[in-house]
Amino acid sequence: MRAALLGLVIQLGRMLRRRGQSPQALTLTLAFAGTGRWSKTQRLPEPSAHDDDLRAAAYRLMDAAGLQRGRLTGLSLRGEELRDADTVAQQITLDHTREARLVAEAAVDRVRDKFGAGVIGPAAVYRAAC
Repeated sequence: MRAALLGLVIQLGRMLRRRGQSPQALTLTLAFAGTGRWSKTQRLPEPSAHDDDLRAAAYRLMDAAGLQRGRLTGLSLRGEELRDADTVAQQITLDHTREARLVAEAAVDRVRDKFGAGVIGPAAVYRAAC
């Protein structure tokens, strides 16, 4: 499930960055066999379309679902309260690892735009979906 969720995070982040938008919240919806549905929204600490921020929030939402033995038939992730990325403040950070990931994220987006989304999958960007 985490691998599927990671794939959704990568797709959502790429789509948002291409549109120049940043969500202020994420909504995770799970559909179960039968008619069961579960949905929860979580606000982000700050609007962001970066894969790391979206992944952390999506994993927190999945953990909040507390899945044990449900037969999951559907999974959707939606960005809520979209803002124009140009109006979102950029915080200066001294975290060189995060800065390197943001630079790599932009490079991976350019490669995907040029050669197609299937060239670099989520597993190439993140070592493991843990």
